Amino acid sequence: MRIILKHKLQYYGFVLLFILFTTINHSNATEKKSANIYTYKSTSGITSFSDIEPMNVKFSRYRLDCYACEVDSLIDWRKAKLYLQPYKNDINHAALEYGIDPAFVRAVIHAESHFNPQAISKQGAQGLMQLMPATARELGVKNSLSAQQNIKGGVKHLARLLRKYKGDNKLASAAYNAGEGAIKRHGGIPPYKETQVYVERVEILHKRYGRLSHVNN
Repeated sequence: MRIILKHKLQYYGFVLLFILFTTINHSNATEKKSANIYTYKSTSGITSFSDIEPMNVKFSRYRLDCYACEVDSLIDWRKAKLYLQPYKNDINHAALEYGIDPAFVRAVIHAESHFNPQAISKQGAQGLMQLMPATARELGVKNSLSAQQNIKGGVKHLARLLRKYKGDNKLASAAYNAGEGAIKRHGGIPPYKETQVYVERVEILHKRYGRLSHVNN
């Protein structure tokens, strides 16, 4: 009986999550800002959801979209705060191992998760570089919420995309966001507004992190 009740409570929790997503999406249309839903375990072990950050418990954050994908974002990407110190060694080591610019890695992390290692999107992308579960498995990432594993896997993926697109950062970031199939179908950056603004913002962030690369050496 307890097991049945627990499953019912979890089912209603996921129904609530769906309702929260729908409500917040409608709210975002007028407020023009990104919203979050937090999931955590209650003291009785039941999965719970909230649109307010829980206090004194471990939680995961569900983002409704990637940080830089919101078309109507009010953020000034040329002046937004940069994050030079978080995960500095992991980023530099992975970038060196796979031969890509660490400033580009920072730009992608910033655009994907705003340097939140526990970020989870509604599509299921996880961690700093927002790896989808299937992609993570292909990259050998066992725990996408481990910052070190996520960075190494994400950088490996980025390096492969850069090789495929002959060092074209814009195509690589577009493929990272929309998928390689979209690039192939459209013969370049796809005509998705979310992807186009993402590529533009990654480029802005890349240049800004690049100008401060001496700080991270």
